[in-house]
Amino acid sequence: EPGPRVSHDLTTGLMDNRGGKCVLSLDLEKEVVKFRKKLKDSLPGSDWNPFGTTKGLPPERADVVIVGGGVMGWSVAYWLKALEPQRDALRVVVIEKDPTYSQASTVLSAGGIRQQFSLPENIQMSLYSAFFLRTINEHLGVVNEPPIDIQFNHSGYLFLALEDRAAELEENVRIQRTEGAEVSLLSPAQLKKKYPWINTDGVAVASYGLENEGWFDPWSLLNAFRRKAMSMGVCQCFGEVVSFTISSREIMTPEGELTFSRINYVRVQMPNSVEYQPVECSLVVNAAGPWSQKLAEMAGIGIGPPNTQEGIKLPVEPRKRYIFVWHCPDGPGLDCPMLVDTTGAYFRREGVGGNYLGSLSPAEEEEPDIQDLEVDHNFFQEKIWPYLAHRVPVFESLKVKSAWAGYYDYNTFDQNAVLGPHPLVENMLFITGFSGHGLQQSPAAGKVLAELILNGKFSTTHMEKFSFNRFVSGEQVLERNIV
Repeated sequence: EPGPRVSHDLTTGLMDNRGGKCVLSLDLEKEVVKFRKKLKDSLPGSDWNPFGTTKGLPPERADVVIVGGGVMGWSVAYWLKALEPQRDALRVVVIEKDPTYSQASTVLSAGGIRQQFSLPENIQMSLYSAFFLRTINEHLGVVNEPPIDIQFNHSGYLFLALEDRAAELEENVRIQRTEGAEVSLLSPAQLKKKYPWINTDGVAVASYGLENEGWFDPWSLLNAFRRKAMSMGVCQCFGEVVSFTISSREIMTPEGELTFSRINYVRVQMPNSVEYQPVECSLVVNAAGPWSQKLAEMAGIGIGPPNTQEGIKLPVEPRKRYIFVWHCPDGPGLDCPMLVDTTGAYFRREGVGGNYLGSLSPAEEEEPDIQDLEVDHNFFQEKIWPYLAHRVPVFESLKVKSAWAGYYDYNTFDQNAVLGPHPLVENMLFITGFSGHGLQQSPAAGKVLAELILNGKFSTTHMEKFSFNRFVSGEQVLERNIV
């Protein structure tokens, strides 16, 4: 497996005010003990039944309830079953409110994967995920089913930088190479020789991913995780989590009285029905993507008084992003990479028939309304096309064929993942806030969260930097390469 394998204690960066005691070493520690006891109880001769559910309803009790059936939720579910020490040791339920996946961020994304980040943790997650995708049938293949083909196109990412960003891009490449990524630097002359169709005006330097970068089919990856997890005993439930039953206690700390709580039941409303099903649980994984903050608020997170720990919200909200597909018969050929322009506009080849796919994230003051997924076609004409035509002159003549919109689970604090437990709601864990690079990191992110649940620590790579505690301390984890 690429990248370093580092084992870190869960206690790093997750301390609260109770005499230095780690938050997870209290109630979550008890849950780990229950898991281990269950392993023993589930040995041959035990009468414990892993599910026994009514069709369409979630089970009455589960060890782990994962809220959100996108690629993150199913990745966690798969890894929990793949890493459990004894088969059928854990009851895992995935709850998804949209059985059609018509608004799912996973299937509406551009499907890119890259190692060209500036944070070592992001590079490590993408390196592992690329390895996973290359060997996907060894992980997610199901007996008597056809081999998985996620249509991985290894065409690389090409980042362009103006003079004022050249040093930053070069420093990013140095970090990427240190972490084991194969990335080359190109001068304007080298760039023009490799891609004659690019207008290099203003470009000071470019970086190109030589391996493990490109794009793939998001729907295929989601379904592969889902089919494999269900074949391993994960229960799928279509319904909406509408509330939690919570127990809490007040504890005096040096900073004053704090309320610590845990979720005892997840209340699920079934589709097109007034019927509810309470699910008793040990842990809840918040994999609700753009709607993670709403789910966190149901558990009392961020609804306390302002300027208190209880009042700190999960800073993840939906942001609408457009993707456009256009046709240009004279456009770049089969060697076309995922090009990220100096303006932030990006595009890639889509198939082999002269079609291309791309977009641009809007400026903060131009964020579109999130009430629906309608596409503003003027955004392409006014904001994106001029940049494309400048950088690739043949794009002066193109025809938009289709477009769609999807939601980012946008972390307004620092545009990076939130991984791990909440310091006060002790049995809610997060895997959200990836701000557009979640799909490509889902194999690694699901694995590290499963390790945390099962072993009490990260093993594949260290992710303590992405804990909720940074919102308490106010310390941002900044990624320079956000697309």
